[in-house]
Amino acid sequence: MKRRSKLITCLPIFLFFCAPVLAQEALPEYQIKAAYLYNFLKFVEWPEDAFPDPLAPIVIGISGDDPFGNSLPQVVIGKTVQGRDLVIHKYHTGEDMRGAHILFISPSEKKRLPQILSSLRGSSVLTVADAEGFLEAGGMIQFVSENDRVRFAINVDATSKAKLKRSAK
Repeated sequence: MKRRSKLITCLPIFLFFCAPVLAQEALPEYQIKAAYLYNFLKFVEWPEDAFPDPLAPIVIGISGDDPFGNSLPQVVIGKTVQGRDLVIHKYHTGEDMRGAHILFISPSEKKRLPQILSSLRGSSVLTVADAEGFLEAGGMIQFVSENDRVRFAINVDATSKAKLKRSAK
């Protein structure tokens, strides 16, 4: 029996809490995506064993070329989520990415996407990309462009398998 992934598109309540992101006309695409990554952190709960200790930071990982430039650091520097500091780590080919809590897989990694997702199977890493077919490949959140706006869809089955809880906020 073939299981179909449940997809949730951008929820109105989520957008209410992301008001700065809505002024998309004035912001480059990856500034918007950086703000979304930060906001995703607020709406996901990781299992306790995803952190080595109670004071460990949340690791925002980037696999491949960094398309964010200064946008992501500008969004997260000096902020905390769920009482944890935020750090950004750029992962390179061959590096273990299971230390990330949220991992943006860059368009430069398109050919390696199946390998990356396979290496994360069984972990609690929230995977995000803007690659077409990402959700069907087992990714968790896919950015999509709709009417010149950045939206997203969620693979509910993949997040559940990773023991990630979506907040009811």
